Amino acid sequence: MIAIFYAILAGSVVATQNVFSTQISHKIGMWETTVIVHLFGLIFALIISFFFGKGSYKNISDINKLYLLAGPLGVIIIFSVTMGVSKLGATFAIAIMVISQLSFATVIDSFGLFGMDKIPLNLTKLIGLVVMIIGLMIFQLRA
Repeated sequence: MIAIFYAILAGSVVATQNVFSTQISHKIGMWETTVIVHLFGLIFALIISFFFGKGSYKNISDINKLYLLAGPLGVIIIFSVTMGVSKLGATFAIAIMVISQLSFATVIDSFGLFGMDKIPLNLTKLIGLVVMIIGLMIFQLRA
């Protein structure tokens, strides 16, 4: 149940952060926004880690180096989200992002990529993705 709460929280925070980043970008530019967002995120993460962190940075050498690309991927995410929301509006851009995330997550799960447990693709999941895409097209229809 707590995992569902965190998933809902993440969705709410992502939508809000997307809009905030877009508003910042109108004043200072896209790449500058990406830097500012990550800088403030780093400061916040350091504070949280200092007070609540239970892990250890000593094991960082044991991490698969590929996974360190999470940082540069975050830069691409902030830039792309800001650009998408700026040009398409929050609702349409976020809907596309959700469908894209689910599609890529399905591929990752289906093949067990990046150390994830393999979760086979089935007809229900495929139908769900198709229904979401159709829903997005209906959502964008002009009345």
